[in-house]
Amino acid sequence: MSGHSSALKNSRRSPAGRGAALRYGTVAWTLLFFTCQHTLVSTSPLAAEITAEQVNRAIDRGTAFLKNQHATNNDRWPEYGAVPGGVSALCTLSLLQAGLPVSDPTMQQSLEYLRGLDDLKMVYARSLVTMVLCAAEPQRDRQLIQQHVQWLQKAQVKQGNHQGGWSYSSQQRTSDPSNSQFALMALHEAEQAGLDVDQTTFQLALDYWLKRQNQQGGWKYSPELGSSLSMTCAGISSLVIASGKLGNSDARIVNNQVECCSRQDDETALQRGLQYLGQKLTIQKNLYYLYALERVGRLTGRRFLGRHDWYRMGSEMLVKAQDPLEGHWRGSGVREDNKLVATSLALLFLSKGRRPVMVAQMKYGPPESEAWNHHRHAIHNLTRHVESLWKRDLSWQTISIQSASLTDLMEAPVLFISGGEPLKLNKEQKENLRDYVNQGGFIFAEACCDNKAFDASFRKLMKELFPESPLRLLPPDHAIWFAQEKIDPRFVGTLEGMQACCRTSIVYSRIDLSCYWELNQRRQMSTYPAEIREEINQRTRVGGNVIAYATNRELKAKLDRSEITLRDKSFEQPTRGTLVIPKLSHSGGSDDAPHALANLMTLMRVQFDMRVGTQRRLLTATDELYKYPVLFIHGRRAFRFTAEERKSLALYLQRGGVIFGDAICASPEFTRSFRREIGAIFNKQSLVPIPPDHRLFSTEFGGYDLPKVTLRDPQIRAADDPLRTKQTRISPVLEGLTIGDRMVVIFSPFDLSCALENQTSPECKGYLKTDAAKLGANVILFALQQ
Repeated sequence: MSGHSSALKNSRRSPAGRGAALRYGTVAWTLLFFTCQHTLVSTSPLAAEITAEQVNRAIDRGTAFLKNQHATNNDRWPEYGAVPGGVSALCTLSLLQAGLPVSDPTMQQSLEYLRGLDDLKMVYARSLVTMVLCAAEPQRDRQLIQQHVQWLQKAQVKQGNHQGGWSYSSQQRTSDPSNSQFALMALHEAEQAGLDVDQTTFQLALDYWLKRQNQQGGWKYSPELGSSLSMTCAGISSLVIASGKLGNSDARIVNNQVECCSRQDDETALQRGLQYLGQKLTIQKNLYYLYALERVGRLTGRRFLGRHDWYRMGSEMLVKAQDPLEGHWRGSGVREDNKLVATSLALLFLSKGRRPVMVAQMKYGPPESEAWNHHRHAIHNLTRHVESLWKRDLSWQTISIQSASLTDLMEAPVLFISGGEPLKLNKEQKENLRDYVNQGGFIFAEACCDNKAFDASFRKLMKELFPESPLRLLPPDHAIWFAQEKIDPRFVGTLEGMQACCRTSIVYSRIDLSCYWELNQRRQMSTYPAEIREEINQRTRVGGNVIAYATNRELKAKLDRSEITLRDKSFEQPTRGTLVIPKLSHSGGSDDAPHALANLMTLMRVQFDMRVGTQRRLLTATDELYKYPVLFIHGRRAFRFTAEERKSLALYLQRGGVIFGDAICASPEFTRSFRREIGAIFNKQSLVPIPPDHRLFSTEFGGYDLPKVTLRDPQIRAADDPLRTKQTRISPVLEGLTIGDRMVVIFSPFDLSCALENQTSPECKGYLKTDAAKLGANVILFALQQ
């Protein structure tokens, strides 16, 4: 008893700790409670880090400033005399990207003004107006956009040293790299909106930017100046745009046949530019540069440039630099003393850069290898396809398994692995992949170009990481086949999956998919034979359905840190006074959600400052259970205890212990078995519903007030959306069994575990993650103090 005296003394001093000391025989069970209650069940980011909420608030304030300036200036924004339409177009574009609807009166007034500018002589203004019309109502303004496209194509310099670039106006025969990048951006947006742009224009632009790159990999504004970060960003994005429009794909149609994994075009210039930028990158108050930086990150799919998390760094600076009263910005670049220009550029960086990540492609192998990326535009094209279906802007990333931490991997809900050579991973990389899946991540892999070596290595890796969950063919009734779009039945049998907790968490394609995503480019599609177009559409649908199933269309904000069970070594070997809750072993899937309990215990430590152990501990019913005040049990299949195990559990409960359990994914087989076993242990006594006004659901024990929680029911789906399950606010549903004045068993027939595993599953009936965590916390606090 002396070993627990200090913990007991401390728990008695804390108001939340009353009743915390429970004794079983000669062993004291103690814990420490934090004196104040928290209102959110989630791991909080470090105080110094920028949050999505702060960025959204900054965007809202910047939006309000621009709208106010528009209203107080007779429903116009003041223009520069030499560039009519430029400021208005820049403000309008930033408001559109910030989320202001086209129907907003400010937007309608501005669009009508921009549509009426029929004599735009400056490339800047013409380019910005084109981008606005493409972003707002491209179908309505198709004819006007086409006129702007034709003007920009005609304004491109066609000969001499400046060939391929643009100047300030259409009359000048010299070029300006800043105007050149804006013109190319406008043509890119027009092409994305479905208009035709002459490929010669893109080829001339590509040659222009290639010849302006210096030996170090950067770009200059003019020959007499040194390389600048803003021009380097302009050069990189211009290379990506121009080369992507020329159809130089590494998947091709030859003699009406698809050829995958053809020879790839040389990207040395692009890689040199990215390397130079990664080495030199800094965050500055030059907002023109920040906007260019955002384009590089988005167009190349890079969350990190070098070792720099460019969006997080830029957002931190901009949130701090915003005027606290008016909500505007001022920058250090040219004309950035103009609050309208500076605020618009800041909003473009913040709003376009915050697009949620849909998928990350895993880079692996030697640095010089491109086997992981045989089809360079595939993920970009798939993202565009999903954007069109979800009616929202999305982004994608590339992530290197050699340098990525688990936290880095968790930034993306889906990790795509395209196999062009065998996977050779070290121990840490394998552990990161396993933890990524166990923490709620999803792996989508393919054997690109029918690569047998990758196929063998991937299967071997999955067997090593998840020995109890083999890859199996997805059956015809699996949700993936109808999650989003109708899939041709002939594709059934081409996908394999692996189960983790309540859902399929790994999907492996036995056929090449990315090759066909690569070919799915609007400009070329009309030239393909009809049967190839159909094959491209079907395989793109397969990819989109996998993404829809994996994410349930629920993407977190870009700056939100993932909730990860971090194994704090100080908690791996429990000391006296540490609360440890083991799991009870049985034959019905007693560890099918391996991280659920550890995640709950981590949250107890973070939210209530409790001294807890997070290590995995699986005990049989005949082990030394008396050491633990609470046992946790869950499963998803039928099971049965032996007579000896039932006797041991009865003794444990009679002498002060509590069993807390839930049915993984609301498994009816496990629920029936659990209720039967409790009845056998206690002479046919039954679990009974815990009334919604029970003190377990109150703050009496230092937990949360839970009159209502949200239940997801997969049996009830929207007619127009197979993935949208019904969510209902209900009173918590728990069952209990009481001996004397003490509740010894607390059971949830609805899922808690998969929610606590951070798994998003359209197939699981249970509570949402936040409510599952709150219910779990209340059960533990009640069990220890009742």
